[in-house]
Amino acid sequence: MKLYMTPGSCSTGIHILLEELDLVFEAHLVNLMAGDQHTPEYLAINPKATIPVLLRNDGSALTEFAAIAYWLARTYPKAQLLPGDAEGDSRALELVDYVVGTLHGQGFARIFTSEKFTPNPADYEAVKAQGLSIVREAFNIVNCRLSAGGYAVGGFGIADAALFYVEFWADKSNIPLPEHCLAHYRLMCSRPVVKRVLMEEGYRLT
Repeated sequence: MKLYMTPGSCSTGIHILLEELDLVFEAHLVNLMAGDQHTPEYLAINPKATIPVLLRNDGSALTEFAAIAYWLARTYPKAQLLPGDAEGDSRALELVDYVVGTLHGQGFARIFTSEKFTPNPADYEAVKAQGLSIVREAFNIVNCRLSAGGYAVGGFGIADAALFYVEFWADKSNIPLPEHCLAHYRLMCSRPVVKRVLMEEGYRLT
């Protein structure tokens, strides 16, 4: 398999899941700043021009964080990346969707790519401020649903990989995490695979 990824991005969560499953795959770096996602070669794989993309052994490409994470969990059920019951699985997917759609898509996207939300550079700071407000409110909502010091939904799973990448962004952006989110982030950072993935992607935990 081949993972099309950008270090320190949402694809880091999928990278973690692949490593946790001990799967053999090739990491293909996509330089978003250089516009690699818009090349004809990349668009032939993923016309959405987004990451992550998992090119599977049968040659088919799977896109979108939630879809890739769900496919990995269902394809390798012994790893228990989903709780395995309707309620637990639904709660895990609920959190993944909220992370990707709100924390990432509405909050951090405004902070990191303000230009996509307004044509006027004079409005960038206001867009970033709105993004920060969304991020803080969303983390507080997640915080209320996390247990003290535990994983997101039962044991380690796809919801933790999703939540980790936005917690990582918060840490690197000096955005304080609420108590339970901070405990979850520290728990994730203590996992050997997470440490290894971050080192492979060029980051060092502090």
